[in-house]
Amino acid sequence: MDSARVLAAALLIPALQAPAAADNLATLPGADSILVLERTSRQLSRTGDPIWSLRLESPGQPTLQFEAVTGRAHRQNADRHVSGTRAPLPAGRYSLGPVEPLGPQDPSELGPVWIGLEPLFQTGRGHLGIHLDPSANRNANSGTLGCVGLIHRSDMLKLADLVQRRNVRALVVND
Repeated sequence: MDSARVLAAALLIPALQAPAAADNLATLPGADSILVLERTSRQLSRTGDPIWSLRLESPGQPTLQFEAVTGRAHRQNADRHVSGTRAPLPAGRYSLGPVEPLGPQDPSELGPVWIGLEPLFQTGRGHLGIHLDPSANRNANSGTLGCVGLIHRSDMLKLADLVQRRNVRALVVND
C-alpha cells in the first residue's frame, strides 16, 4: 500500500469507526445485519436513472434506507450477467469485502470509500462494489458501470461506518 493510501486510511477509518454522540447504532454481537438492494418506482429528475433503495436491516434496530443507482439509465434492461453492459447488478446474494478508503491514485468518480462485492453465484460480472456516484443526476456520467452508487456523500460515509460497526457481510439484490 503506498503512502497516500496509508494516509487516507489513517484519516478516514477512525472517523468511520467513531460513533456520533447521538447515534445509538452499536454493533449487535451475534446478530446478522444485511444490505438489501431493490428498485423503486422513482427516478432522478435530470438523468432518468432509476433510484434504487439500499436498505440496512439489523435485528433490533430501525431499518435504514439509502438512495442509490446501479447501471446506467438507458441500460437497465441489458443482460445483467455480462461484463461491460453497464447494466444493474444481477439479482442474487453477494458477500461484502472490507471498507477501503480510496486515495488520490483511485478514480475520483468512486468517492472516498469502496466496499467490494463478490457474487455468490455464477455470473460474468466482476470487480463490483458499493461506492459514491458524485455524478448522480448531474451529467452523462450519472449512474454506474454496474456497481451500486450511493447518491449522497453523507450516506456513503454513514453506510461505510455502519457496515464496519455492524459487521455487515452480505448484500441481497432483488429484481
